[in-house]
Amino acid sequence: METLTLRPTESDAGKRVDAWLSAQAEDLTRSAAQRLLEEGRVTLGGRPLAKNYKLTGGETLAVSLPDPEPIDAVPQDIPLDVVYEDADVIVVNKPKGLVVHPAPGHPDGTLVNALLYHCGGSLSGVGGALRPGIVHRIDRDTSGLIIAAKNDFSHQALAAQLQDHSLARTYECVAVGGFREDSGAVDAPIGRHPVERKKMAVVPNGRPAVTHWEVLERFSGYTHLRCRLETGRTHQIRVHLAHLGHPILGDTVYGSKKPVPGLQGQCLHAAGLRFLHPRTGEAVELSCPLPEEFQAQLRRLAGRV
Repeated sequence: METLTLRPTESDAGKRVDAWLSAQAEDLTRSAAQRLLEEGRVTLGGRPLAKNYKLTGGETLAVSLPDPEPIDAVPQDIPLDVVYEDADVIVVNKPKGLVVHPAPGHPDGTLVNALLYHCGGSLSGVGGALRPGIVHRIDRDTSGLIIAAKNDFSHQALAAQLQDHSLARTYECVAVGGFREDSGAVDAPIGRHPVERKKMAVVPNGRPAVTHWEVLERFSGYTHLRCRLETGRTHQIRVHLAHLGHPILGDTVYGSKKPVPGLQGQCLHAAGLRFLHPRTGEAVELSCPLPEEFQAQLRRLAGRV
């Protein structure tokens, strides 16, 4: 059992504890937060709190999380857009909305379930029972290329390429605001947000993170960018661009809370992937087109709709 210590800030005063809790931990829904409160797992000074308790700000809450229930990743017939496949690796163009691997709140219907069905169980075991074959991840509401390994040899080779940067990933996005320069880099450490536990942030004690960016096209109030990851931290491009003051269009976590019409989540697409084949050593370079909703946003910004 894991115990979290959470401290609401003065700006949280007046909020219901169940609603506030659900915003602090990834995959913790409001109903799940209410169950924790009903079971007496959320305490203040040793006293269990009611779910309608109003925060005063500055309290220190103790949250005892139950041990997670086991999840079995099972094959599911979910259509895949396969961009490249051989006996060692498979590269898929992941659509928005598809979670990469099972987790609390997403026990099935994930990319892993689809891969298990498509590959007939032939995936590496390095990532464990819930992440077979998964070498790297992309966010649920980010589309684009993701590579999976079909055996442990390939998985270890690709993981090594992630470390030495020979596995290169490029993204395209639409950022809010204009950029003076045509290119640049963000070198800023990323870690868990000190208050909002669902979010990542640039923090002094975070893990090293470097994102390279270049301007593809400028619009009034927006910029079409290509970004290349040197490291692969959680939400890295989203966090780094927000840190620059240019959050990604549609990113309601790190930018405006207001959804963008015609856009599900952030306007971010994993457009390119380059790696050395783990068995032959030959360079493999792949790309996939921008999804229609991304293209529609570019047409709108250019005044072509």
